[in-house]
Amino acid sequence: MGDPGLFTPNSVTWQMHGDPMMWVAGVRALYLQALHPRAVRGVLQNSDFRRDAWGRLMRTANFVGTTTYGTGEAAERAGARVRKIHSKLRATDPDTGERYGVDEPGLLLWVHCAEIDSYLHVLRRSGYPLTDAQADRYTAEHRVSARLVGLDPRTVPASRAELAAYFARVRPELAAGPEARAVDDFLLRPPVHPLLVPAREVLWRWVARLAYASLPPYAHELYGRAAPAPAVVTRRLRATGAVLRAVPAQVRWQLPPKHILRATARLGPWARPAAHRLP
Repeated sequence: MGDPGLFTPNSVTWQMHGDPMMWVAGVRALYLQALHPRAVRGVLQNSDFRRDAWGRLMRTANFVGTTTYGTGEAAERAGARVRKIHSKLRATDPDTGERYGVDEPGLLLWVHCAEIDSYLHVLRRSGYPLTDAQADRYTAEHRVSARLVGLDPRTVPASRAELAAYFARVRPELAAGPEARAVDDFLLRPPVHPLLVPAREVLWRWVARLAYASLPPYAHELYGRAAPAPAVVTRRLRATGAVLRAVPAQVRWQLPPKHILRATARLGPWARPAAHRLP
């Protein structure tokens, strides 16, 4: 048998990351991550976000796909590459003039927890059949991905309760500053080729608004933009999940970067991710 990777097909992560609602969850994570001023400043001061936002999104998706479905060696290489890049980047606090590294543990932890919370929240709320125990197991599994980006796994939440406690602690540090507004503006109106503007208005706008609506109430308050009633958001998430999951998996997996297809070719058909295979 081939190398099953860091998570293996026996993990919750392997099954869950094959769900198409991960794309909506990823956009929610961006909205949430942008509310930490120091973290989002590190991104915007070190890249032309508006020009390269699509590339950044695809690089993040590629990292998640590689660490989930790639070989152990490929996952470790991806982690080393991220750590090397982050170690060279600095940001400046415009109010104090302080220079700081984007690889500060506190910033890495915020990005990590915002992602894990978003993946869990969107998938479960959209109808993915994850039990509380499986959600806790998923959170614990991602101490592995936290290690890859440079965190001490012992400092990373390993359950939903620990994740909630973390968000309660960090909540006073959050704000919707100018950098968060820039991310919000991009996510609502990303630059595209003129011929793709109609598709952006119909498809992307739906995804962005749905991702925003699924944020916690304090995030809506900080951004200053109301969201539909929670019951309405849940119905929309479930409807979107049902539509996306109706597309055959073999069709969805043809989209780049095809990590799942490579993993099943390496390991065999039994490794295909599916909710009914959840451990």
